[in-house]
Amino acid sequence: MKSYQIADLFEAIADTVPDNEAILCDGDRITYRELDRRASRLANFLSKRGIGRGDHIGTYMYNGIEYVTTMIAAFKISAVPININYRYVEDELRYLFDNADLRAVVHHREFADSVANVRGECPQLSLRISVEDGSGVSLDADAIDFEAAVASGSEERPSAAGRSNDDLFIIYTGGTTGMPKGVMWPHKAAYFACFGAGDPIGEDIDDLDVLLEKARTSGASLTMMIAAPLIHGAAQLATFISLIGGNRVVYQKRFDAAGIVKLIEQEKIISVSLVGDAMARPIADALEQADTSGATPDCSSVFVIGSAGAIFSEPVKDKLKKYLPNCTMLDNYGSTETGFQGRGGGDHKSFGQGLTFEMNDRTTVLDDNLDVVAPGSEVYGKVALRGHVPVGYYGDKEKSAQTFVEIAGERYAVTGDIAQVDADGTIRIFGRGSVCINTGGEKVFIEEVENALKSHAGVYDAVVVGVDDTEWGQRVVALVSANRGTDLDESGLREHCRTKIAGYKVPKEIYQVEQVFRGPNGKADYKMSQALATDLSKAR
Repeated sequence: MKSYQIADLFEAIADTVPDNEAILCDGDRITYRELDRRASRLANFLSKRGIGRGDHIGTYMYNGIEYVTTMIAAFKISAVPININYRYVEDELRYLFDNADLRAVVHHREFADSVANVRGECPQLSLRISVEDGSGVSLDADAIDFEAAVASGSEERPSAAGRSNDDLFIIYTGGTTGMPKGVMWPHKAAYFACFGAGDPIGEDIDDLDVLLEKARTSGASLTMMIAAPLIHGAAQLATFISLIGGNRVVYQKRFDAAGIVKLIEQEKIISVSLVGDAMARPIADALEQADTSGATPDCSSVFVIGSAGAIFSEPVKDKLKKYLPNCTMLDNYGSTETGFQGRGGGDHKSFGQGLTFEMNDRTTVLDDNLDVVAPGSEVYGKVALRGHVPVGYYGDKEKSAQTFVEIAGERYAVTGDIAQVDADGTIRIFGRGSVCINTGGEKVFIEEVENALKSHAGVYDAVVVGVDDTEWGQRVVALVSANRGTDLDESGLREHCRTKIAGYKVPKEIYQVEQVFRGPNGKADYKMSQALATDLSKAR
């Protein structure tokens, strides 16, 4: 293909399947033709207001058609949408607005006060566009209504002459530690590494005619439910996998498990993309509740549930399979810095031995000397990806140099995930090194402990952290929430864990909480969890 620029690809798809429904969100529907027209109108409005190539546009919204419209509009003028977590407090917003050099921000009206309170410290922020949400929050006189902005722009497509395969697609990732970082993906690299190259379950498509024919023949029949919020990379990548295929995307403004079950039946959803147990378990519970009430929904259309970014535990999979017996459960592996790398290899019931994944041929494991770890050597290393990788973190040369390295003339993205390589080449992931607990000289990977806790019948959710300890350096501490009507026994939980993992990995303290800390994407919030665990431990 000559162009992998996202707007070019989307426009080609929109011309091929203009009447296909592109997005459904909370009853609002839009076709590819209309989505393309509205994105062009917004792009032309932005251009008239001085926003163009390389400028950053914040997307500070819940899920919705307006979110995707803004992203496509930005790509049409070679600008860059910047995802903003709607749970951030003003100090975090102030940091992100400044760090990302935002020139404009599109936000739900609900967030108008937060934007107004930080804009004074972000002199480069010249344009604010408000999406009406019925919240009634007051707007400053210079705030512009989203629909008015769209209506005022020409529906003629902006010129594609200035677009480039090197235009940037930036995703800010909070990670497990530190401040958010903007991962800079050139559009071409994103097409291959993040969007499945037009066919995420088959061979890469590198011919536009083939891509368009695939959309023409199968696009309208494929509907993906994206349960995660668009403020996170997993949902954005899944969105463009779908749109570049001419498929339909279904969102909710806010996650509602019972609503997802209804949507599966009503919209004949084929695949569901989610983030671990935090989303999968409520969906399983909703299926169970519907079945118990005698209103069993017809969910036979679903054939794939894919999870990434957090533990998708066996008990939750088993519960889902009870109601979705023909559905395949996939553990997808990757990160904001690498895109998709592989899928679970099936050895997910073994505790204390990591989770196995069958990776793509661009993924490897490197030791501390950046040498490739030999299969079967039992040497620990870090997962790495070569080939199509980001150019770095926005505005942070030091962290870029640590993560994106050149080896023998080829660039690699080296993640923080610790792994070994089995004799057959399967990669066994143990966890993120930055949250690995060092207790008495032994390494404890928190995912192992969380998985062991979640295998207990009474545990609904669990997060494990390391708390400072004068004797051990750190001690393993768990926060757990119980299934409804269950009162967990700490000693019983520890004994259960001893049947799954080595004794030194068993939490020395377990605290039952009403709900563990997780972000809106389902990932554990380890900063808040560690602060609470430390406070509870001190008060013990």
